[in-house]
Amino acid sequence: MTDANPLLADSLLPDFAAIRPDHVVPAMEQAIAAHRAAVAHATTQAGDDFDTVVLASERAEFDLARAWAPVGHLASVADTPALREAHAQGQAMMTAYLMEAGQNHDHYAAIEKVAARKDFPILSPDKKRAVDLALRGFRLAGVALEGEARQRFLDIGVELSDLSVKFSNAVLDATEAWSEHITDEDALAGVPDSDKAILAAYAREKGLPGWLVTLRQPSVQAIMLHAQDRALRARVYRANATRASDMAEDRSFDNGERIERIMALRHEAAAILDFSDSAAHSLETKMAQDAQEALSFLDDLAVRARPMAERELDEARQFAREHLGLDSLEAWDMPYVAETMRRILHGVDQEAMKPYFPLPCVLAGTEALIERLFDVRLRRRDDISLWHADALYYDLVDRDGTILAGVYLDLFARAGKRGGAWMDVCRSRFRDGNRFHLPVAFLTTNFAPPAGGRPSLLTHNDVVTLFHEFGHVLHHILSEIDLPSIGGISGVEWDAVELPSQFMENFAWDKATLIGLSGHVDTGEALPADLFDRLLAARQFQAGLALLRQVEFATFDLLLHRDYAPASGARVNETLAAVRSAVAVMQPPAWNRFAHAFSLIFAGGYAAGYYSYLWAELLSADAFDLFAQGDEGRGADFRREILAAGASRTAAENFRAFAGRSPEIEALLRSKGLLTA
Repeated sequence: MTDANPLLADSLLPDFAAIRPDHVVPAMEQAIAAHRAAVAHATTQAGDDFDTVVLASERAEFDLARAWAPVGHLASVADTPALREAHAQGQAMMTAYLMEAGQNHDHYAAIEKVAARKDFPILSPDKKRAVDLALRGFRLAGVALEGEARQRFLDIGVELSDLSVKFSNAVLDATEAWSEHITDEDALAGVPDSDKAILAAYAREKGLPGWLVTLRQPSVQAIMLHAQDRALRARVYRANATRASDMAEDRSFDNGERIERIMALRHEAAAILDFSDSAAHSLETKMAQDAQEALSFLDDLAVRARPMAERELDEARQFAREHLGLDSLEAWDMPYVAETMRRILHGVDQEAMKPYFPLPCVLAGTEALIERLFDVRLRRRDDISLWHADALYYDLVDRDGTILAGVYLDLFARAGKRGGAWMDVCRSRFRDGNRFHLPVAFLTTNFAPPAGGRPSLLTHNDVVTLFHEFGHVLHHILSEIDLPSIGGISGVEWDAVELPSQFMENFAWDKATLIGLSGHVDTGEALPADLFDRLLAARQFQAGLALLRQVEFATFDLLLHRDYAPASGARVNETLAAVRSAVAVMQPPAWNRFAHAFSLIFAGGYAAGYYSYLWAELLSADAFDLFAQGDEGRGADFRREILAAGASRTAAENFRAFAGRSPEIEALLRSKGLLTA
């Protein structure tokens, strides 16, 4: 029965506590069948108006996504063998069906008829945009393909989806598989007590005494930034840098063959659609016109940043020799040396600052910032079905208390949870006749959990991360577009999706905001102004090195996809080595296998699109400069012209509506210390 399966319930929110792995496959069978029937009905009706065809299609897509979104989320935050198997089956079903649906000639023809109507030009801009993007989506899905080419394209899509899941699972499994048990506390010299409490909790999780160093994010950060034991840092670095690779201690999770297959299939799929390469295919939905434009942008940044990065590396080497007795500076030394330099030369001690950022204070301050900027409030709910005791749920309400949207938060690292930080869609905003569906988002991070009787204590970098992900969330839940395909982040050019997130990051460097959300865990004292001043003064510390690292990743991603040749294969290690030789000022060890865990491009949505972080940072730096020069009304402008507008216009049009002009690079260069005037 449909009402017995929580994934198919027509409810405002998923009943996560009721969802079981055995619900997944039956739910997707029914949801796919319902979608197929709805599309068939919409395309066989006599009418060719927007509501009959396009709105009906939006309704079918909404229902299908509503059933699948909770499954994808649970697979990322609550992995179990049973759920993994069910998710894999459901993912395969969804991929096969969506590939099939993308090549539905009748559906494509029905939407073409809507676009060909005489009254199409007078439709509202958002409706016309939805039609245009739908038609583009069909073309990119291979709707024009016939015969063997059509079937081959479908098969490739299904296999790529399966490889993506397996890649991500291998990274998660490799992360959980490695650990080092420590019983002598002296081995953790330099590691702060708060971090040791987390390592002790990891040990207790396994029924062990002492401390357990793992590859979970809080553990890696604790060792790499603070451990005085150089050999321990080297072991953790190597384990982390060789995860899921042929150079790992346990090679059973090696992603090497998966990467080769992913790249071959992406290239073949692009060729079937008459693109020269998979980078060109990917860039069809982005702001950059082609790979060369994006590469030229990256090259320009690299040229500007390299002299600064070389000076920063020389300073680090000199400091390491004089203060730490290190005659050579290795990759596993850099985080430790940089953290020590911040503390000694700049008076910025991330560990000393952590007590000023207990999570409850930071969340309260984040809520206050969102209210100040956008005139909406986050209101905690305790009556919502959740997947874990640590998860939270908030309503987003306007001034009179009307609920506008919702957001789930899952903030702590734990077993069975994918590393990193991300936002994802739970429900899209959709006005369907008399029904109005509120937008709902997921916000996930991997902060250090509470330990030693204290709440979770965040680093300043964690605060930046939280603001970043809230930027994505706000982009989704402050949408005022009633069509799911172009509301929130849906349909937005991928190299502009990071604009709101990076815009919000800037407030983690705003004095009033940061001091306002602080409160010492023991005394309640706000972050002292002099500590903030030192933090701000060190904002550009090693900015050249950090920028070159982002350029390295982005350039590698683009070249890997643009230059792939079937005869020679992906040449992952060779490509990465060549990029590092041209871009990086410090070369990592030859056995470094960063790419084997680069989930964003091999298992996420950033294939040939990682450059978008820097592309969008140009937009965000310029937008924030304008915000800083204006008044608080700029928050309303940003909400109206960028957040609320979604993909109802192009990203360039949204930016011009906010700024009154096209974006300029000077603000980005100033933020990196590359332009002083």
